[in-house]
Amino acid sequence: MKITNQIARFRKETKTSQAELAAAVGVTRQTIISLEGGKYIASLPLAYKIARNFGRTIEETFNLEGVFNNE
Repeated sequence: MKITNQIARFRKETKTSQAELAAAVGVTRQTIISLEGGKYIASLPLAYKIARNFGRTIEETFNLEGVFNNE
């Protein structure tokens, strides 16, 4: 299973810093760094907050390869 995300891309598009995103969703900047680097998988509530922060769905923000149907 591999989970990738579009957080860095969405941040750049909206000119949002890692620190600004972290403050908006209630985590540390280090958490955002870890998410963007694929070293941490967001909990469902955090994934929802991040997606909503960018006006996106969870599915647009996170790609869940191999989670369904043994992909």
